[in-house]
Amino acid sequence: MTSDEIRERFLSYFEGKGHLRRPSASLVPAAHDPSVLLTTAGMHPLKDYFLGKEQPPANTLTSCQKCFRTGDIENVGVTDRHLTMFEMLGNFSIGDYFKQGAVEMAWEFSTSPEGLGFAPESVWVTVFGGDEELGLGPDEEAIEAWKSVGVPSERIVLAGREDNFWQAGPTGPCGPCSELYFDRGPDVGGPNDAPAGEGERYLEFWNLVFMQYRMGEDGSLTPLPTQNIDTGLGLNRMALIKQGVSNVFETDQFTPLIELGKQLATKEVDDRALRILADHSRAMTFLIGDGVVPSNEERGYILRRVMRRAILQGSRIGIPAGFLPKYVDAVIELMGTAYPDLVSEKDTILRWVVAEEEAFGRTLEQGTKLFEEVAANAQGGVISGDDAFKLHDTFGFPYDVTSDLAEERGLRVDEAGFEARMAKQREQSRAGGAALTSATPGLRDAAATLATATEPTRFTGYDELHTVDARVTALEHLEGGRTLVKLDRSPLYATGGGQIADSGELSWGGLPDTPGARNAPVGDVMRVGDDQILVVDSTAAAGLSVGEVVDAEVDHAARFRTQGNHTATHLLQSALREVVGDHVRQAGSYVGPDKLRFDFNHGSGLSADELRQVEDLVNGWIAADQPVRWQILPIDEAKSRGATALFGEKYGDVVRMVEIGDGNWSRELCGGTHVARTSEIGAFTILSESSSSANVRRIEALTGPAAVDRLREAQRLLLDAADAARTQPEALAETIVGLREQLKAAEKARREALTANVDDLIAERDDVPGGGAIVARTIDIDDGKALAELAGRAQQTLGTAGAVVFGAAIGDKPQLVVALGPELVERGLNAGAVVKAAAPLMGGGGGGRPNVAQAGGKRVDGLGEAIAEARRVLLETAGA
Repeated sequence: MTSDEIRERFLSYFEGKGHLRRPSASLVPAAHDPSVLLTTAGMHPLKDYFLGKEQPPANTLTSCQKCFRTGDIENVGVTDRHLTMFEMLGNFSIGDYFKQGAVEMAWEFSTSPEGLGFAPESVWVTVFGGDEELGLGPDEEAIEAWKSVGVPSERIVLAGREDNFWQAGPTGPCGPCSELYFDRGPDVGGPNDAPAGEGERYLEFWNLVFMQYRMGEDGSLTPLPTQNIDTGLGLNRMALIKQGVSNVFETDQFTPLIELGKQLATKEVDDRALRILADHSRAMTFLIGDGVVPSNEERGYILRRVMRRAILQGSRIGIPAGFLPKYVDAVIELMGTAYPDLVSEKDTILRWVVAEEEAFGRTLEQGTKLFEEVAANAQGGVISGDDAFKLHDTFGFPYDVTSDLAEERGLRVDEAGFEARMAKQREQSRAGGAALTSATPGLRDAAATLATATEPTRFTGYDELHTVDARVTALEHLEGGRTLVKLDRSPLYATGGGQIADSGELSWGGLPDTPGARNAPVGDVMRVGDDQILVVDSTAAAGLSVGEVVDAEVDHAARFRTQGNHTATHLLQSALREVVGDHVRQAGSYVGPDKLRFDFNHGSGLSADELRQVEDLVNGWIAADQPVRWQILPIDEAKSRGATALFGEKYGDVVRMVEIGDGNWSRELCGGTHVARTSEIGAFTILSESSSSANVRRIEALTGPAAVDRLREAQRLLLDAADAARTQPEALAETIVGLREQLKAAEKARREALTANVDDLIAERDDVPGGGAIVARTIDIDDGKALAELAGRAQQTLGTAGAVVFGAAIGDKPQLVVALGPELVERGLNAGAVVKAAAPLMGGGGGGRPNVAQAGGKRVDGLGEAIAEARRVLLETAGA
C-alpha cells in the first residue's frame, strides 16, 4: 500500500463517517498558534476550536497535517524512524462523539479491508492505568469500549501517566489517551518486548486523545463543558508497516531520494548521510514552500540548519556543488500531487536553495579546513566553545554541524562554552541597537543602578506631551558633564522597538522668564527594562535635587514626525507582505524624526515596479484617513487575533497592540508612539532599497513634509537636468542615452586616433644600454584601460628590446604603466620592481608581472617625477 493510498483511504473513510475533510495548514503556525515556531501536531491548527475561541466549520473533522519537529533534527539518520518533516493523519470531534465512537472507528479502519486491513489479533492497545497524584483510576470507559469491539483483555495493556495521559501544557485541556500498536511478530525484537515498551516488536501507530478535563494551576482537574477527541496516525510510520520494510527510509516517499544520493555521490556513501539528505531535502522544500526563508533567527534558522546539514553531508560523500535543486525536483515530483502548493512555489523554492547553497558553499571549504585544524588540536577530546563559535560566526557552521563532524571523529564540543560566546554576542548586538547606543558602559551601569533606587517611572507619553508636577525621585551627577534624572512620571519616550528617544526639556523653579525659573534640555532617555532614566546636561541641571517638582515636556514637532514615521513603518511592513509575500518579517528598524528604516527578510532586491506598488499601497492607506488604535490585552489574545510580533523581542503576559483601520491593514505588538489617524502621516516616499545582510533587505523612507520636500527636490533636479540638456523633462532619459552614445563614440575615436599615431608617440626615444630603446612620457588620455592598451601597442612597435613608460592623469588621479619586451625581461629587467620604485613619488603604489605593471596614486603633480624615476631605474638596471 503506497503512502498516497494510505492518506486517501484514511481521509475518505472519515469523510464517509460524516467528517469534514480539511486541507493541511501551513507549517508556519502564525495564523492559528503564534506561540510555537512551527506546526508540530495535527491538532495545532484546530486548537482554537477545541478551546471554544472559534466556531469550527463542522463538529467532526479529518485532515492530513504536515508537521515539523525541531527536536528530532539530530536524530535523523541515527534511528530508523525519526524525521523532521512528517505527515500526521487525524480525526477530530469537537463536542460530538467521544470514547466509544473514537474506538469503534479506529478499530474498524485498522482491521477492515477498506482500511488498513490488519488482522485483529495483530493489534494491541494501551489505555490509561490511573495516577494517584491526579486522583484518577484506570480509564474503565476506554477499556470497555475496546472490549466492545472485540479486543480481548490480554491485548489491552494499562500504561501510566507518562505514556497515556495527554496535556497541552502545565495548565489547560488534558485527558487520558489510548494507543494502538501493531505486532510485527515473534521474529522481531526480544522475548520481553511489550506495547509501550522499548522493543521493536510492537510499533505504535495511532494515538486517541480523550480531552475531558482542564488542569488548573494547582494541578486539580475539572471536567470540560464539552468532551473532545483528537487522534493522530503517523503516515510515514504506517507506510513502514504496510510496505513491510524495516525503516521509514525504505518506504516509497524516501527510496527515490536515497537513490538520488547514491547516483550523485562520487565517494563511498553511508546510510546516515543519505538519510539526512533525504529527510532534510523534504524539510527544506516544505518549509520554503510555506514561506520560511533562511536566516539567523527563529524558524529561518531552523531552515538554515537543515539546509546546511544537507550541504555538508552532500560534500562528505562527494556530491558536486549545486545539487540541492535536484533534490527539490525529486521531492516535488513525489509530493506535488498531494501538496500542489509545492508546484506553484517551485520557482521560489529553487531560488532560495540555490542562493543558500552558493552562500554556504563559498565558506564550506575554508570552514572544513579550520575544523580539521581545530579537531587535530582538541584538548582532551573536546573542541572548545571558542572554536565552535568561530566556525559559526566566520564560516556559518551551525552548532549541530560542528557537533556532527566532531562526533564522527570521536570528539565532542563544549556546548556550554559555545552558548556563552553566543550569549555574549547577542548581548553586544542588543547593546548596539538599544536605547543606550551612545552610552558608555559606565553610563549604562549608573543608569541601571539609579533605576533600582525607586519605583519605575510611569510613562504618560501616550496621552500627553507635557506632564506637570512630576517629581524627581532619584538623581546622580556624573563625570563628563552629564546628570542622570529619574521622575515618578514622564511623557518622554525611551528608545525601544526601533523608535529613538524623545527630545525635550525639564523646567522648574517658577514660570518661564521669572526669577528663579530653570530649565534643562533632555539629551537622551535611557531604557532600563520597563523603566527609564533621563540624561541632561550637568550645568543646566545644577541645583536640581531629589524631591524637586518639575514639568517634563516633549519636543512636539520631533515627536509628531517620529510617530508619523512609526505608523508608516507598520504600513510599510503590511504593504511588503502584500507585494512581496507573507514571508516578510521585520529584521530591524530605525524610527526617528528624520526618517524611517525597515529591515526585512527577503532574498533579492525589489524591482522598481514592486517599490512603486509598495509606495502606492502605503499612500493609499494614508489617504484613506483610517484610525490608529491601541489597547492593552493578554499576549495570548493578541496572538490569537493575528498580531505580528517582533522576532527576538521579549514580551510579558500583557502587551500593547496597535491596530490600523479595523486591524485588516496592520495589527502589531508595539510599545511605540503613533499618529491618531493615517492621514496625519501626510505622504510617504521611499529613498532607497538595498541589501543589509544575507537575505535581509533594507528600505529607507521619508514621510510628511520631509517626503514632500524630497519630491520637490527631485522635481527641481529633473527640471535643471532637462534645462542643461536642452530638452523637455519627459524626453530627458532618451536625451541622456543619446548623449552617452555620442560620448562613447567620441572616446572610441580618440583612442583609435592615439593608437593609429603610435609612431608619433614613440618618436622621441632613448637607447637602452646593451641594446634596445626606451620611451618615457605623459599621454593625454582619460581612460586607464586605454592607457594600458596603448603602452602594450607601443612596446610591440619598439620590438623585443623595447621599454615603454607611459603616465596619464585619469580624472584627478595619476596612473603609470611600464611595459617591457621579452629580451629585456631575459636580461633581468622587471616592470613590477620599476613601478614599485616610482609609485611613491606620486603618493601611491603598484605592481605586476615582469613584463607589464601598473601603479596608481593620489598626487597628479608627482606624475612627472614618477615617470622620470621609472626611466632612471630601467636605464640603470639595463647598464648594470
